[in-house]
Amino acid sequence: MNVFTVEVNPREVKLLETNARYMKHEEFNRLVDNVRKDGKLTSTPFLCKDEDGKWLCLSGNHRTRAAIEVGIESITCLATDDPLDEEQRIAIQLSHNAIAGQDDPATLKALYEKILDTSLKKYSGLDDKTLELLDKFSTISISEANLTFQTLSMVFLPNELEAAKKVIDEAKDRIKNSDEIWLARMSDYDKWLDAQETVGSAHNVKNVATAVDIILKVFERNITQLSEAWEETPDDKRWVPIETVIGRTKIPAECAKVLKKTLDKMVGAEEISSKELFRGIELLCQNYLDGK
Repeated sequence: MNVFTVEVNPREVKLLETNARYMKHEEFNRLVDNVRKDGKLTSTPFLCKDEDGKWLCLSGNHRTRAAIEVGIESITCLATDDPLDEEQRIAIQLSHNAIAGQDDPATLKALYEKILDTSLKKYSGLDDKTLELLDKFSTISISEANLTFQTLSMVFLPNELEAAKKVIDEAKDRIKNSDEIWLARMSDYDKWLDAQETVGSAHNVKNVATAVDIILKVFERNITQLSEAWEETPDDKRWVPIETVIGRTKIPAECAKVLKKTLDKMVGAEEISSKELFRGIELLCQNYLDGK
């Protein structure tokens, strides 16, 4: 392999989307403090050329991030411009295990299993026997990284990130319109971990993001059960989500056309307001119940 040194702006280096190494918050802060004190990186990241011609960091992602955090303009790196396929890149990434931090067992195993070439498996420094311990991997072991701060961290793979962002954005929108915000108790956090464990065992999955996705799908399938929260209340003035009545669903275009034409006619006859079209659905349903 052709290896040489390069001086690069850390902000122009692409970081790994899937990295088997993670750092606890306090460890990364110590790394940033050390880099700030030294004024430079005292160990070198390892780079390769990505398909777009930019430098990709195979080893030293946290050090590169720390350099960016401190504001260092240039770092010295080891690099190769040899064309590397995915298996070769993963093998190099896993072999450079002198990086401060810890391995995320689920990601480590997922990356290792992508390597089919036995010589590259050997090069990575790992073997199947060593990875047998990952069969006992639990979501609790990875989640302990943030228990000191009593927060919940969820890690998503790139292909799962879009769906996760959508859920989080919806939650943020709901918070904006809320009069009160309540924090979850630690006992509720334990219940969440228990739910992840149950789902993981039932579906035989080890990845936290996959378990969360399954939990959300179970919620979606049973969302109409939330109607119990408002069906028995005497307060008929409150507003409730329509999906708790009909679920998150779509209707056929022909059905939508009939419904829209009916509601438009009711608005034209001033039977309902154009700002409260749901009143038209209410009237139609009430007429049906009254046998009209």
